[in-house]
Amino acid sequence: TGALFFHHYSAWQGPHPMTGCLTIAGLGPGSSDHITPAVEQAIAVATDVIGYIRYVARIAPRDGLVLHPSDNRVEADRARHALDMAAAGRRVLVVSSGDPGVFAMAAVVYEVLETDPTRWQDVDITVLPGITAMLAAAARVGAPLGHDFCVINLSDNLKPWAMIEQRLRLALQADFAMAFYNPRSKSRPEGFRKTMQILKSFGEGNRPVIFARAVSTPDESIMIVPLAEAQPDMADMQTVVLVGSSQTRTLSHKGAVLAYTPRSVKG
Repeated sequence: TGALFFHHYSAWQGPHPMTGCLTIAGLGPGSSDHITPAVEQAIAVATDVIGYIRYVARIAPRDGLVLHPSDNRVEADRARHALDMAAAGRRVLVVSSGDPGVFAMAAVVYEVLETDPTRWQDVDITVLPGITAMLAAAARVGAPLGHDFCVINLSDNLKPWAMIEQRLRLALQADFAMAFYNPRSKSRPEGFRKTMQILKSFGEGNRPVIFARAVSTPDESIMIVPLAEAQPDMADMQTVVLVGSSQTRTLSHKGAVLAYTPRSVKG
């Protein structure tokens, strides 16, 4: 029989000043207003911050803090470096945008940890949640994720396109609202075009589609269009795309178009 492990909640108080540790934190979608107090405390006590260049740039330099920015395609090396620094007694903070457990660095750290668990067996690891781009985008336009929904990463860098297509079709059959991360990059523009074709093939062209780019930053832009009018070039890598279910509605309120999915579904 399998063992059951229970995790008991306690308020995060930060590491002991002399103890090495690894904290994996989400910085939210962009605005400093969306950084949680727990993450702010982790930043305040860290000796080292490591992450993708753009995310590390959001951390203010200070005495006693070493910043370690790196490219976006060296996640495993970054995790290994962070674990080694923590094992050496540093208070290391790995930063992601949004939430670190949603297509981000938390999974990478555990993938690397599993490759050599004895090497880092004494490292304390904490994951601090953050506000994801999909939740920030949904809040901007109302409540499009108000009922059952799914989240799909449209990048085929780490999984085959056939799997993405299968999941898209199953999500449509299940009538989920959907959130898409990494929809369209310059190196793989075809994936989102195929996604739009699959969505439209189900013949529900009035589903609202929300294109939310750079949410909570000065560059924020948000569009709500019917699926029939949605075009692939409306998204890029800074865009999270939300697609309503067949139940999702739009309405006008004080000059703005809003979207929400009712909490109940008629049988």
